[in-house]
Amino acid sequence: MTPKFLYFDLGRVLLNFSVERMTCQMGLAAGVPADTVHQAVFGGDLHWRYEAGRLTSAQFHEEFCLATGTRPDRAALEEAANDIFEINLPMLPLVAGLRAARHPMGLLSNICESHWAYCHGRYRFLRDLFDVTALSYEIREAKPDRAIFEAAAQLAGHDPNEIFFVDDVAGHVEGAKAAGFDAVVFQSAPQVAAELRRRNIHFNY
Repeated sequence: MTPKFLYFDLGRVLLNFSVERMTCQMGLAAGVPADTVHQAVFGGDLHWRYEAGRLTSAQFHEEFCLATGTRPDRAALEEAANDIFEINLPMLPLVAGLRAARHPMGLLSNICESHWAYCHGRYRFLRDLFDVTALSYEIREAKPDRAIFEAAAQLAGHDPNEIFFVDDVAGHVEGAKAAGFDAVVFQSAPQVAAELRRRNIHFNY
């Protein structure tokens, strides 16, 4: 079946990022080692709650301060956490070609409020090429839970079995398939192009 809508994950598909860089930079902003930051953010459920929209950016900052025993400037901490992204350049001509061929596309991402504001403001192609944004912090559900895929299908205006999705995390792909999506694990831009062509998606790439 030829998909009627195409969803792309953001992190490590369209944008690359470094958790190590984030923890180092946040540690410098807070005056603590990177390992302390990593434990505070990823050692429990703080990161998940922020991405799943259970915390605002202000609440995340407060909980980070409590977990690390510090009180860094919030704007400086957010800049340190956000300045970790770069475009996965081989994917740009692929998504631009799909857009030129008028294939409807969206972003389906586990992402927090602060990261999205930074990426949306910095990378114009995210604003120009995609029709729909299905973001975990807005939907208040996160991959691989079925609820986020159901919400994403509603936002796209298509049945799940009419949607193609690519994500770098195998567990997220399995969650998408369980919800009825046609989904593949991201390996490279040429691999995604080949998967799309196998589904009779025609575009210049």
